[in-house]
Amino acid sequence: MTLFSATLLTGLLVLALGVMVTLPNSAVVTSIKRFPRSRRMAYLLFSVGAVWFLYRIAHLSAADFGDFKKPLFIFFALVAIAAFKFVPDFLAVRGACILVLLGASHLLEPGYMVWEYGELTDLGRIYWYKIAVFIAVALAIYLGASPFRLRDFLEWLYRKPGRAQIFGGGLALYALLITGAAFTY
Repeated sequence: MTLFSATLLTGLLVLALGVMVTLPNSAVVTSIKRFPRSRRMAYLLFSVGAVWFLYRIAHLSAADFGDFKKPLFIFFALVAIAAFKFVPDFLAVRGACILVLLGASHLLEPGYMVWEYGELTDLGRIYWYKIAVFIAVALAIYLGASPFRLRDFLEWLYRKPGRAQIFGGGLALYALLITGAAFTY
């Protein structure tokens, strides 16, 4: 992945989230509110996250516990399967958190040790997408440990009319800044 594509992808993902939150459509709002406990999204997101994680385990190098690939793979596969039976609540949130954490390394890698776009004269444009990714990582760690907090946040967000539009609009504006920065490299 190139720096351009990482920045553009980050901007488009944040833009999609901002637009989705901003839409006053009752079907969209209902879907967003139901997301934390959605069974379909749990099966989809958690399964994709588990498969991606197991793929990463299967391709560990010797320096990264590669000699224990098979036991680690079996252990985490059993944990993933058991999660559907023993902790089914908020599994969609945990699945989304897994995907954010696994995807963050691919998004941050193209900007690693790139210094030419971070100067004050450039307005630090490389940092705009990195900030978004790091905020997503911090939220993924927090929500992975306490997934019910997303439900609480969504209840708060949609409690007052206009609050979601302000929040989503802010996300969309930030996403446009990130997307615009992608075209300046």
